[in-house]
Amino acid sequence: MGRRSRRRGAEQLAAPETSYEDAEGDVLVLRGAMTPATRAEYARVRAGGLDREDAWHRSVEFLFERLAVRWEIAGAEPIERQRDLLARYRFATVAERTWIRGVLREHLAEWFPDLEAP
Repeated sequence: MGRRSRRRGAEQLAAPETSYEDAEGDVLVLRGAMTPATRAEYARVRAGGLDREDAWHRSVEFLFERLAVRWEIAGAEPIERQRDLLARYRFATVAERTWIRGVLREHLAEWFPDLEAP
């Protein structure tokens, strides 16, 4: 029996998801699980190099990239593809980025209390 046959009956495990809504009704859905390798990579990104501010920005983007599952903005079609989510984050307004940082801090405090928030 091949690999494909063995996997066919197996159940896919899904990470828990949490939705966060802002005052305008935009919804950001974040994943509630992170692999040990991702945690280690986050620690390296967080440590950064010589530029502390650059490390801070990179750590926020890293968390968004790894944890964002879906982003519904202004009632438009939800963004779900990882590449599209990251592109939209990079295009976000100052207010949207501020809200996202707050959501990430809240999410880390609830789901990953052992990780330092940016």
